[in-house]
Amino acid sequence: MKHTFADAVEIDLQKKLQRPSVHELRRLYESDAEAERRIATRHGLWIAVIIYVLFSATDILLIPDVAVQTITARLVVGGIALVLLEAQFRLDLGIKWLDRTSALALVMGYAIWAIPAVQTIYTDSLSYYMIFGAIFMMGANLFFSFRFGLSVAASSAVLVTFFLTLSTFWPTDIYALAFGTFYVSCFVFTSYVNWKLNLERYHVFLNALEAKIQQKEATDRGEALLRMSNTDYLTGLENRRAVDHRLRQYWNEWQAKGRGFTAILADVDFFKKYNDGYGHQEGDRCLIQVATAIKEAIAPFGGSIGRYGGEEFIVLAPIDRKEQLAELAEKIRLTVEELGLPHRERRDGTSIVTVSVGTAFTRDQTGAKLEKIIHEADRALYSAKASGRNCVRLFDPDDPNNSDETENIAALLKIAIDQNLVSLVYQPIVDLKSGERDAVEALMRLKTLDGDMVPPSLFIPIAERTGIIIELGRWLIRTVCRDLLAPNHVHIASVNVSPIQLKTPGFAASVAAILYETGVNGTRLAFEITEGLEMEIHSDILRCISDLKTLGINIWLDDFGTGFAGLSWLRLIDFDTVKIDRSFLHDSASPRGRAMLQDIIGLIRNRGPKILVEGVETEEQLALMQKFRIDHVQGFHVGRPAPIDQLTAIKDELAGPRHAPMSRR
Repeated sequence: MKHTFADAVEIDLQKKLQRPSVHELRRLYESDAEAERRIATRHGLWIAVIIYVLFSATDILLIPDVAVQTITARLVVGGIALVLLEAQFRLDLGIKWLDRTSALALVMGYAIWAIPAVQTIYTDSLSYYMIFGAIFMMGANLFFSFRFGLSVAASSAVLVTFFLTLSTFWPTDIYALAFGTFYVSCFVFTSYVNWKLNLERYHVFLNALEAKIQQKEATDRGEALLRMSNTDYLTGLENRRAVDHRLRQYWNEWQAKGRGFTAILADVDFFKKYNDGYGHQEGDRCLIQVATAIKEAIAPFGGSIGRYGGEEFIVLAPIDRKEQLAELAEKIRLTVEELGLPHRERRDGTSIVTVSVGTAFTRDQTGAKLEKIIHEADRALYSAKASGRNCVRLFDPDDPNNSDETENIAALLKIAIDQNLVSLVYQPIVDLKSGERDAVEALMRLKTLDGDMVPPSLFIPIAERTGIIIELGRWLIRTVCRDLLAPNHVHIASVNVSPIQLKTPGFAASVAAILYETGVNGTRLAFEITEGLEMEIHSDILRCISDLKTLGINIWLDDFGTGFAGLSWLRLIDFDTVKIDRSFLHDSASPRGRAMLQDIIGLIRNRGPKILVEGVETEEQLALMQKFRIDHVQGFHVGRPAPIDQLTAIKDELAGPRHAPMSRR
């Protein structure tokens, strides 16, 4: 059975690395850090040989009559040992061979020296001199990092050699008893210490190996979660987050090196009717087939495709020539048409699945902005739909139908406060432990002079680009403090704060002035910082956040998981609350989505902030949040955005025992 991309990621998430067997552990231990051990053994034997040869001075002082023979023995044994060692090292033999050579050198160094030494006439000197033989035993057990078996074998050979010398060199019975007892004690003690050292090394190895396995599992899981967060579960394409990142890369390339690119939006025609007529399962299958076909069609052009919305796909390609762009866009349209997927629910004379395509590409223009190319492609897409669908339209800046309304909205924002065109609504935030609705989020609304509403997704970016957001932000904070917090309608109110505001000199001071003017304590105000592309880690922002926290203001991280800097912000800033984006809750209906939501909750909980989950729209989702022990929730199921008069009315209706838990509806 063929797995989808999402299935593959889920398999990666559930996969556990197999632990080695006991036999495999021993084999791994034997080969562990072999390169370092080879070098250490080489250095160790050189040091041992040098010290061994330097003891020639004591031969001359204590047993001068056989000093020539003993010194010769020292030089011969030491020289042979080093020659063998260097040969093995250059032949790249394993550590076992180097250890065996070193152990043999220790034993032979003692034995070959003892043969001429016992022939001396200075028996009194030799009787004391023999105690130095214990050094060879300690060298086998403690100086080198031999495995236990080799250490015992080498030290046993030294012990046997000592007792053999007693057959030719026997000063007194008391001497044999005393020195024999010393040698045996030294053998037992050093062998025990060596066993303990080897056991400790093995335990260190096991702990290090387990740490590596756990780190590998965590890394693999992190990579799987990253792929999951950048991939559309249904189609396996890049999701909007990944597309936004890729779009930023294309834009930077264009700005820095002049490499133009194109953005193509393809929307499945009458897809809602397809879903209603054939069912959501068939609708999903349709989207997968369309996505696969487009992906194959654009491959020769070096393009990438992502799912930009429900039935909308976006293609980005390194193309900046109108003719080549038209060819690619038409190929996308024709490829989907040639699939011949039946669509009898549409009533426009076509009975197969088709797409409308809108395109735009980079061109030299004043005040070019990243989002402008997407806005232009979107306008071209609307033009394609208006032209009967199943066609391609290229954005034409000279077409009066494509006139940009940005300037109109910017002009509207300049008079919005004076003309009372901007207003606030408040969405409740519920404490799941107490059931209280004692916090709200303030949301800005804008209407035209004719009374039509302008979506925040449209006017907020324009306000930020034009700098009007500074004045709007001060008005929002002052209005919330004066009309909501000062009369104690709620305990805490949160407002969204733009990166432009945080970078503005004196922003924290202006907030402090508003708090003083309205008599509101800073602890009752929360600023929501949105994790997004424009929210870069800037020293001015960090300094401003620190000043705001000094005022007592709560700092919340909004829409966690939808941007690129969330983990870095969690590390740098002590957030009071982290708001998990609604998309993760909505994906929790599937096992994969629920697992990812739990992972995100665990990550945030380990950092310490309180957790608020957005987008609670059903009783089942609310029950799930209670099961996950979430601190706060927000969504249509627990409270829709409402003007202040409706909010206070609802509060009066809910008045009762202050700490009564929220009833489940």
